Amino acid sequence: MKNNFNINDLIRENVKVLKPYSSARDEFEDFDTANMVFLDANENPFENGVNRYPDPQQMSVKGILAKQRNVKTSQILLGNGSDEVLDLLFRAFCEPKVDNVITLPPTYGMYGVLANINAVENKEVLLSNDFQPQIEKIMAAITDATKMIFLCSPNNPTGNTFSDESIVYLLQNFKGLVVIDEAYIDFSQKESWINELDEYPNLVITQTLSKAYGLAGIRLGICYGSSEVISVLNKIKPPYNVNELSQKRALSRLDDSNQIGKEIASIITQREALLKVLLDINFVEKIYPTEANFILIKVDDANKRYADLIAKGIVIRNRTTQALCENTLRLTVGTEEENRKLIAALKEI
Repeated sequence: MKNNFNINDLIRENVKVLKPYSSARDEFEDFDTANMVFLDANENPFENGVNRYPDPQQMSVKGILAKQRNVKTSQILLGNGSDEVLDLLFRAFCEPKVDNVITLPPTYGMYGVLANINAVENKEVLLSNDFQPQIEKIMAAITDATKMIFLCSPNNPTGNTFSDESIVYLLQNFKGLVVIDEAYIDFSQKESWINELDEYPNLVITQTLSKAYGLAGIRLGICYGSSEVISVLNKIKPPYNVNELSQKRALSRLDDSNQIGKEIASIITQREALLKVLLDINFVEKIYPTEANFILIKVDDANKRYADLIAKGIVIRNRTTQALCENTLRLTVGTEEENRKLIAALKEI
């Protein structure tokens, strides 16, 4: 079933007519620059490695990602962390004080924050008790002003993935953008929805180098979508939103697939070992299924157990204030040594 999707129905009118800023590096495009003298960008001419502006389109990084993900570079946008990518989606497609988006708590909190920043109504539709999208309630919440639905899968803070049937239904029946946040997809057995980009023009996927790739400090987020969606985002992104140092570090890390694979495997192994130990901790009342690099547990008293762990030098996340998450704690999977300390602390408590 094909969705009758038209991107022009979503783009804000001011964005449609916007003439984007053209930087010096946008106007000069040439791969053979070894013998060129650059006097076009008012840069400091003394070479120190970062005296020149970075590539505004980050083509070297996109080239590697395109090859690894089997997509075109025109289907990729890079941002200063996933948060910038998400913010660009709001700014491109949501008219302030007119449009709305749908989020599915408990979920990543920045969706709601960005909605507020951009003066866009955030219509919250709670997940079911087993943390799955409630499709009937989502469809009932959709109006003509609904531009985007945000799905975090694997979901933060719950750790589970959403059913393929639910996501397909939304892609086929919602005429806005379905944004799937795959920050934790590398720790899941499920395939990325990137493989379905050509099937669904309203599908947008965000990923990050912060989790599995271990580059949280460089702030590099990724958006995959149709070339039409990406071209709209390129119109409004800052010209040099990903700095030179971040691009170089990303290139180096992306080229080290063997080490990345070893680290992902270690985290999954440690996750499974931790899940077994948690079964024997007497104040743990429930362990939720996870396909991420963290585990959500329900305990007898989250505030007390959080304080108990802090007292033993272990910092975890108390999620008890989140919808459907009363008395829950979120434990990030660490190294084998870090997990030993966590296990020892849990047993002592």
